[in-house]
Amino acid sequence: MNQTPTGTPAQPIPATQHAVQIVGVDEIVVNTAKPVDPVGPTQLLLQVEACGICFSDTKLLHAFETHPRKVDVVSGLTPAQLAEIPSYHPGSAPTVPGHEPVGRIVAIGDAVEHFSVGDRVLVQADWKHLKTARSNGAFGYNFEGALQEYVVIDERCVVSPDGEEFLLHVAEEPSAAAVGLIEPWATVEAAYAAAERQGLQPGGRLLLVADADTETSGAHALSEAAGCEVTLATADGLDLIAGQTFDDIIYYGSDAATLGELGQLLGLRAILNVVLDGARIDGPVQVDVGRVHYDYIRYCGTTGSDPAEGYTWLPATGEIRAGDAVAVVGAAGPMGLMHTMRAVTLGSEGIDVASVVATDLNDDRLAHLASEIDPVAAERGVKVSYVNTGEEQLQPGFDYLACMVPVPALVAQAVELAGPGGVVNAFAGIPAGTFGEVNLQHLIENRVFLFGTSGSDVKDMATVLRKIEAGIVDTTISLDAVCGIAGFDDAINAVMNRTSGGKIMVFPQLHDLPFTRLVDLAGIRPDVADKLADGRWTVEAEKALLGR
Repeated sequence: MNQTPTGTPAQPIPATQHAVQIVGVDEIVVNTAKPVDPVGPTQLLLQVEACGICFSDTKLLHAFETHPRKVDVVSGLTPAQLAEIPSYHPGSAPTVPGHEPVGRIVAIGDAVEHFSVGDRVLVQADWKHLKTARSNGAFGYNFEGALQEYVVIDERCVVSPDGEEFLLHVAEEPSAAAVGLIEPWATVEAAYAAAERQGLQPGGRLLLVADADTETSGAHALSEAAGCEVTLATADGLDLIAGQTFDDIIYYGSDAATLGELGQLLGLRAILNVVLDGARIDGPVQVDVGRVHYDYIRYCGTTGSDPAEGYTWLPATGEIRAGDAVAVVGAAGPMGLMHTMRAVTLGSEGIDVASVVATDLNDDRLAHLASEIDPVAAERGVKVSYVNTGEEQLQPGFDYLACMVPVPALVAQAVELAGPGGVVNAFAGIPAGTFGEVNLQHLIENRVFLFGTSGSDVKDMATVLRKIEAGIVDTTISLDAVCGIAGFDDAINAVMNRTSGGKIMVFPQLHDLPFTRLVDLAGIRPDVADKLADGRWTVEAEKALLGR
């Protein structure tokens, strides 16, 4: 096993380390003597430089073994292969969170082919070739993450069978904080780039629900063309298929209660297409807003009688369009800042928005957001306004709304704020099984696309890298605070309570560094504060923090 790059003095790897562990629902411990796992033949040891804290870490904390990415991997690696990976901790086993890291490979096994000791890498956390029952294997979930000093990663996890690599090589020049912040920016890119289905799932399972005397030839024509397996049911006979799931459901009807029941039969990435044929839905519909985000379920429909019309207005992606009037709900938080900045800078991608409205409930947070956004918006000629929605309500008619707040009622409200052809991006992750009362009548009449996405992939990270290199974005504008392992409790509470003005970066090798906002650095680490540039993080500030 090679442990040091050629020509580099050996740095002994300690037997134990400091680490953050989630050991149960809402139970965190700081382990000051966690063993550093041994490195097997197909494995590598990553020394963590820095790791960001994500709101998704709080979802793992609250759900623990029921989180769809904390459960057992069921395909992609055999049980025997998984047993060889010391950092594989599914189910109720304690795990180390942290899926936004940059690190250095300091040891590799003899069978590792794609990586070398000394490589500086960024981790793409979603290992999508490793399937769980409802999601995928993931770094920082059922595989230990980077809120520790060292973590073992198996090459079979980070190189898929088709050759895609989930460790991205990065240059030496950027700070660890700048690189670590690529992952959250990549999840923002993914929300706009993910491909959407615009018709029946070819060869999929279709549930057709209609009364006996309803004309359903349009649905049958669609299903024949797509080669679907069709199940027929009536609204009062859904109990006969309880527990089943379908790729598509076409419902000829307008009963809100039935629509709520049908939503429970949607499988992963499934679509419910409502054919109203002139009728009106008799009230709000209970929609699992969490599954819109995590399971990619979608709703569409038509006021007419042809179900094909329900699919025609589904977009290819959830991208903002030229001329859109955009609202970012909850814009003053870390992810909201990223979405707002992305909308303002879309002109570089050939998409000029009409305007951007950024909302929050706190004037101070909005002022901080404006200080970051306004100079860029002025340079690019983009109209941006800021609204405290505790004092002023948004008016309907937006072309695009991105919701950063994990509150189902706000997602439902965003649907009604969307004008004809509007898009609602339910970006904030709401746990699956969390329902909101959604006005599907408005959605269908106005062809409002409600969608959500989870995670990112390698191409999204590559997009952010390109934007950094081109000077379109600076990821460090998102950084609000730093800490070591000892400051993690305060840091995660700041994330949960939304008291942080941006992202928080943990440097695991700094055991005792408390949670420290950049604005407060001068009183704690003046040597580091002196190296900031107009309050922003720099390579020089990071070197001072780490004593280099």
